[in-house]
Amino acid sequence: MASVRQFQVTFDCAEPERVARFWCEVLGYVVPPPPEGFATWEDFDRSLPLERQGSAFACIDPSGTGPRLFFQRVPEGKVVKNRVHLDVRVGTGLVGEERLATLEAECARLIELGATRVRLLPADGNDESCIVMQDIEGNEFCLD
Repeated sequence: MASVRQFQVTFDCAEPERVARFWCEVLGYVVPPPPEGFATWEDFDRSLPLERQGSAFACIDPSGTGPRLFFQRVPEGKVVKNRVHLDVRVGTGLVGEERLATLEAECARLIELGATRVRLLPADGNDESCIVMQDIEGNEFCLD
């Protein structure tokens, strides 16, 4: 059996480029180069049939380590909690007040980008603190 070497995480959303650019800022990702034969993504988008224009966008880890994130437009809005979410690992290896201060600082930065703070999950003896947040279209993620 072949083992999977790469995967991408796909987000259903209303505004793919807007959400992709938000996640670029959160994770330090970049927009990949446009397809061959196109100077910009805007040029590529204009080449598509009208109903497909603006329907998808992606971002990638510039180091090539992390998964590609793909954003696709869907007609329905988000109505329930995500079944899968991203953990943005900003506090790895930190504990107590130092961890909480790091999480809070990153939370403040992400709020400036348009994210929403949902709640703090305090350390409980088994797990360290994390902050539950939502991206600009309401998709949950954790600062961990």
